[in-house]
Amino acid sequence: MKSLILKASLVLAFLCCSNILFGQSLYDLNSIQDIQITLTQPNWDYQMDTAKYGAEGYIMGSVTINGTLYDSVGVKYKGNSSFDSTRIKNPLHIALDKFKEQKHQNFADIKLSNGYGDPSMIREVLAYQLLSNYMHCPKANFAKVYINGNYIGLYSSAENIDKKFLSDHFYSSNNTFVKCNPIVNPGPTTKSNFKYINADTASYETYYEVKSDEGWPELVTLCDSVTNHMSGLESIMDMDRVIWMLAFNNAMINLDSYSGVFAQNHYTYKDATGHFNPVIWDLNMCFGGFPFAGAGGTSMGNLTVTGMQQFALDNHATDTFWPLINAVQSNPTWRRKYIAHMRTIMQEMVAGNYYKSLATQLQTMIDADVLADNNKFFSYSKFQHGLDSNYVVGSYTVPGISNLVDARLSYLNGTTDFMASQPVITTINTVPANVPYNTSFTMLVNVSASSALTVSVGYRFDKTKKFEKVQLFDDGNHNDGSANDQVFGASLTMSGPLMQYYIYAETADAGVFVPQRAEHEFYSMSAASTLATAGAVVINEVLADNMGLQKDEYNDTEDWIELYNTSNQVVDLGNCYLSDNATHLTKWKIPPATYIAPNGYLTIWADDDSWQQILHTNFALSKDSGHVYLSLPDSSISDQVSFGLQTTNVSYGRYPNGSGPFMTMNTTYGYQNDNSPLVVSSHAANPNWTCFPNPAQNEFFVRSVTPQTIEVYNMYGQKMTSQKVNTQQSFSTQHWPAGLYLIRGANTTYKLQVQH
Repeated sequence: MKSLILKASLVLAFLCCSNILFGQSLYDLNSIQDIQITLTQPNWDYQMDTAKYGAEGYIMGSVTINGTLYDSVGVKYKGNSSFDSTRIKNPLHIALDKFKEQKHQNFADIKLSNGYGDPSMIREVLAYQLLSNYMHCPKANFAKVYINGNYIGLYSSAENIDKKFLSDHFYSSNNTFVKCNPIVNPGPTTKSNFKYINADTASYETYYEVKSDEGWPELVTLCDSVTNHMSGLESIMDMDRVIWMLAFNNAMINLDSYSGVFAQNHYTYKDATGHFNPVIWDLNMCFGGFPFAGAGGTSMGNLTVTGMQQFALDNHATDTFWPLINAVQSNPTWRRKYIAHMRTIMQEMVAGNYYKSLATQLQTMIDADVLADNNKFFSYSKFQHGLDSNYVVGSYTVPGISNLVDARLSYLNGTTDFMASQPVITTINTVPANVPYNTSFTMLVNVSASSALTVSVGYRFDKTKKFEKVQLFDDGNHNDGSANDQVFGASLTMSGPLMQYYIYAETADAGVFVPQRAEHEFYSMSAASTLATAGAVVINEVLADNMGLQKDEYNDTEDWIELYNTSNQVVDLGNCYLSDNATHLTKWKIPPATYIAPNGYLTIWADDDSWQQILHTNFALSKDSGHVYLSLPDSSISDQVSFGLQTTNVSYGRYPNGSGPFMTMNTTYGYQNDNSPLVVSSHAANPNWTCFPNPAQNEFFVRSVTPQTIEVYNMYGQKMTSQKVNTQQSFSTQHWPAGLYLIRGANTTYKLQVQH
């Protein structure tokens, strides 16, 4: 029997590992970026001031980033309180692709903050680094910024929250995406708090900005759910990420956020599972740099340093102007998870002085550049003492970071919630130890506590999906041994080659996760598998000219390679290779722990975008002709295919599936190949309508430039449905058998794959 011994440990090597992986990237934490802006307009500062006060337009310039020149970029000032036309050092937004299609290391936008209100100069970078351990957030570091050769000063540089960010973290980017910041100047009555107003979308336009093409009705539905249907929130929001957000805001006194007076500086994105996900941004006033907690719809709620140090765990618990906090604090399990997350943050980041060590490293790294910054807002001496001294900034006092955080730990450790005894999870076992694919097994967890327990496992078989929760029992009826022996069990099915999971246990007083950072971090276990051998996995299908069919998680239409497992065992493809070059067979290494199910499919994007998230190679296919080689870890060729000139949206695959010769066929992405008559569109390269997603599960959509009738047929020629489409229309496939369908419209036919 396999036993997984659980140890709560802080991974202090995160920074080192990330730098080994990413090298000197744009957001490498251990290097200061060099950004040289050139603006040839004699009155460029006046133009940017005018644009900031008006329509916030860009002026054209060039920028050199760490020695790489980009011309025809857009430059503008940004910020609210941090911007002032009389200042030399204003926050900046550089849009590399504003006037010309170009990116730096796949980033199109550079956002630079000027350190306003922060004597320590490190608040934003430090806060993002701590937050990254618990939820998805932008990367951040420092940059020396010059304009026309003049050193303007040291800035913090934070990754833009855009479609690339969404795809990187949520594996899609085309769904409802909302920036939650008041459009007008925020005040106590102006909050982006998800409070339901009424059914009229216009009533929300003052408080939110929909960044996606559509989404206002969904935002109203979300606000209605948060305010009026709190018990059902887990079906529409990722509540674990919501709880992490609220826990971080409270622990680190990040009040220029949902938890503060304006309930602002957060985004929400609806992922492909239908759940809204929170994203925190603008952390330059974290650690008490913005002391306004708010109260109701009238008060700014100004806090003293002592008030921040002793900020209540349940602040706004019953204040209806913060309905998301109401929901978490009124649900006993969610509240216990909130306290568990708070404990984790304070134990890992503060109790062992991790935050202080990192803060000192950051200040040491930027010391010389801060000293040389003649436009900084605080003296060099205040920068040096920004960790341990409080300073008056305008009308309030900004605490030294350690003055705030250390006292906060002391206060929280004295609260009833933090002193409550937590359950103790010691071991996790599976019976059998090596679980075969698609079979049932028992998960056993040893948990001890001083009072009645509830234990559950969260699990999933695909990182793009949400965790499902199943309760474990200590009743002697779930293969858990004797009743009340502190061994909890439940039966699960290994429905995928790789399972990701975590354990949560709670009493009436406290809850605990293992690993502690769940759901952001989790354990993994694979089904019983074998290493790849010659012929066990074959190249099954190739699409080298994909135009408008399958799209990757970045909403790009890319070419792909489909592999098929001919065996009846899970095969570990990790450290095998794909290549398009016989003299360089190890061109792209398949990542470790990449498994393919028995008689299953694995589709890999061949788009020369290996930085992307879901299996993208570092080479692209050519529609004119090409080769694909699959090689084993020892570099020996396991399978290969050569192809000539390809037809748009027509794949080249094996028939019979997995064993036959290659032939042209209709695409069957991740599905069994067939030899049904080819469907070739007369306008395939430029259709006036499209259907998506493809493959589909319970529904697909047709988007059309002109009104037309769309008909759907199965592969036996039977009409499934016919609908008039004006601009966009949904088609339900919930009751259709899985398989292939023909979608016919004006002069164009698509082949749709339905999977359930």
